[in-house]
Amino acid sequence: MVSPKKLLKLREAGSDLDDFSAGNNFKRIIGETNKTITPANVRKVVFCSGQVYYDLIAEREKLGKKDIAIVRVEQLSPFPYAQLIEQLNLYKNAEITWS
Repeated sequence: MVSPKKLLKLREAGSDLDDFSAGNNFKRIIGETNKTITPANVRKVVFCSGQVYYDLIAEREKLGKKDIAIVRVEQLSPFPYAQLIEQLNLYKNAEITWS
C-alpha cells in the first residue's frame, strides 16, 4: 500500500513536546493560528482536513493574503458541531468554504 509521506519531514507538521504533556487533549478543530490574521479583517474562511492544510497555508503566504482564515477540522466523526459553530461565530461576515 502506498501512502503519502509528505508530512513526515515537513517541519510545520511537527508537534511541540508540550503538546504531549498532561492536561493537553486532542483538538477536534484547530482555528486560525496566524496571529497577523484578525477575525475582523477576514473575508473568507476555508475549512479543511488533512495535509491539504499545509498546501493552503503555502498558497496564502505566496499570494500575501491576510483576509483568509484557514481552520482545520481534525475529527470528522462524530462531527464537532459545537466547535465549528465557535469558529463560525468569530467570522460572522466572512464567506465560508470547504477545501
